[in-house]
Amino acid sequence: MFLSDFRREFYEVIAAQRVLLLVASDVDALCACKILQALFQCDHVQYTLVPVSGWQELETAFLEHKDQFQYFILINCGANVDLLEILQPEEDTFFFICDTHRPINVVNVYNETQIKLLVKQDDDLEIPAYDDIFRDEEEDEDDSGNESDGSEPSGKRKRFEEDIMERTMKRRQRREWEARRREILFDYEQYEYHGTSSAMVMFDLAWIMSKDLNDMLWWAIVGLTDQWVQDKITQMKYVTDIGILQRHVSRHNHRNEDEENSLSIDCMRIAFEYDLRLALYQHWSLFESLCNTCYTSASLKLWSVQGQKRLQEFFADMGLPLKQVKQKFNSMDISLKENLQEMIEESASKFGMKNLRVQTFSIHFGFKNKFLASDIVYATASLMENIEKDEPGTDNFIKALDSLSRSNLDKLHQGLELAKKQLRAIQQTVASCICTNLVISQGPFLYCYLMEGTPDVKLFSKPVSLCLLSKYLLKSFVCSTKNKRCKLLPLIVAAPMDVEQGTVVMVGIPPETESSDKKNFFGRAFEKAAESTNSRTLHNHFDMSIIELKMEDRSKFLDALISLLS
Repeated sequence: MFLSDFRREFYEVIAAQRVLLLVASDVDALCACKILQALFQCDHVQYTLVPVSGWQELETAFLEHKDQFQYFILINCGANVDLLEILQPEEDTFFFICDTHRPINVVNVYNETQIKLLVKQDDDLEIPAYDDIFRDEEEDEDDSGNESDGSEPSGKRKRFEEDIMERTMKRRQRREWEARRREILFDYEQYEYHGTSSAMVMFDLAWIMSKDLNDMLWWAIVGLTDQWVQDKITQMKYVTDIGILQRHVSRHNHRNEDEENSLSIDCMRIAFEYDLRLALYQHWSLFESLCNTCYTSASLKLWSVQGQKRLQEFFADMGLPLKQVKQKFNSMDISLKENLQEMIEESASKFGMKNLRVQTFSIHFGFKNKFLASDIVYATASLMENIEKDEPGTDNFIKALDSLSRSNLDKLHQGLELAKKQLRAIQQTVASCICTNLVISQGPFLYCYLMEGTPDVKLFSKPVSLCLLSKYLLKSFVCSTKNKRCKLLPLIVAAPMDVEQGTVVMVGIPPETESSDKKNFFGRAFEKAAESTNSRTLHNHFDMSIIELKMEDRSKFLDALISLLS
């Protein structure tokens, strides 16, 4: 059921209990977790934190801890499946779910006792009515009336015939109701999409309780920016939520300019910015950032000789010497940096890049450290999916969580370096896929398979990296193809997952259009295709549009998808 008063129905209920926090492996979930941890610290709430990267880990964590805990908090997992069916908990176990995945499973919505949903009601949920999906069992039990042997008086026989008629009518009504139920559920569950960021929901809770701090506000901003970087929400939703956060920012970071009230330089300041949409450019060189940002590299087609030429022309148009743009951004001439954003924006519009600036926020710690919200997202995500050392996933999770605290700037800088490597790897893979024509049209969708032995292929067995690669690849392909029909198609990318076990990981993303509502139909399509071909698949990810599949079943699975979507 939906909770309307988060403070009374959620926070005050768990404040006196020991709770288990189950947190998914994405940046928004980490930020929501940080806000909740800060609140728990204020009120001395005892909790245990367990990171979960998929359904299997969630089930294992629940089984291990179900005897010690009554209250479970799930962040960015658990809303889009029938949780009680999967976990089979005792009746005195309660789940509080704060999850951006939509659609929310109807059983979770209408369960009045054990499932409590921390979901913003202003999200466009379109949940089917209770009576359209559930019927009372009593209605359905057909009265198995006494069979007549034909020798009864005519009054009884008449009543018996009426009984038969009535039962036939009931059965027919039930069949019609079931057909309508299937149709309603199909329409409701057909597309997967994302709602308001969990970090924003948790910040709202802190704000209602008057315990919101600047740090919490920053985590809410990073959570929202993660949704934008990962392309999970529409531009309209992003701008609306930025507006909500902007009001909080001006409330928290408002200081008069007079001497008495001015902030110490060491304090943390958050500011609204209308900044360049270039990945990590303040911690990199302008040249590298332009080459490794999806938007600019796709628009300029940097994988081709012609594209490289256009890049040189772009710098020439701005009047920036190559020597300056190839050195670290911090070391560039101050005179060039002063009007840099206007210069870049003006030249970019001549080269067909009209949306090079975006509304965002920046944070300052002292003189030296300034970060944009997107910098933090890239750094945290790459720490979480770090493949350089074979460390267990929980270690990477804890490092990523730590990098969000301002006391751990060294971890954040480490994350930024990893993020640069990750962006380079993505860009090189995109370039080689397009130059070698690896993206092929399969009819209703585009398909690309990364062969074993491709550089950095290990990185793309991780879900966030694979999704980022898919988004970059689709955007670049749309910019490079002449075929108008192909520009409107969705994309499936597959990469080797575990060579010894012979599995591949596959992700499907919706078409790349300006007006896209970011709704993804691949989750349901994958399920249907796997059922119809008996393919050995594993739906372990919280995003339904990512599946694991046996290598040998790949071709029959794709054939089923093609016939299903044609």
